[in-house]
Amino acid sequence: MIGRLNHVAIAVRDIGKAASLYRDVLGAEVSTAVPQPDHGVTTVFITLPNTKIELLEPLGENSPIAKFLERNPDGGMHHVCYEVEDIRAARDSLRQRGARVLGDGEPRIGAHGKPVLFLHPKDFSGTLVELEQR
Repeated sequence: MIGRLNHVAIAVRDIGKAASLYRDVLGAEVSTAVPQPDHGVTTVFITLPNTKIELLEPLGENSPIAKFLERNPDGGMHHVCYEVEDIRAARDSLRQRGARVLGDGEPRIGAHGKPVLFLHPKDFSGTLVELEQR
């Protein structure tokens, strides 16, 4: 059902500082920061040969990343994202197998302009999982 690893998301307090670290210290290709108001975050993508790293900075007080950073003041890994062929079919199959889909269960458009869903971390060994349609 799941395809390749699309990205690993890391919550950060200062996206400019974190992006600079990846660009200037590690020599990675780093995108510009893009506000994602529908998701309450600003994102930067770091392109690696085999996947991407997504940096997430809170956009506003009600951002889910702000809440994450309250619990994890130094930031850290927020979620992993896997690609799926058909997001609705994947959702239905996962629900039949007992996995919980967060929110209302309907896909939303994610940072790459593709439908995404999130799965409850308690169902996946404490890891928040994002699914993104290819």
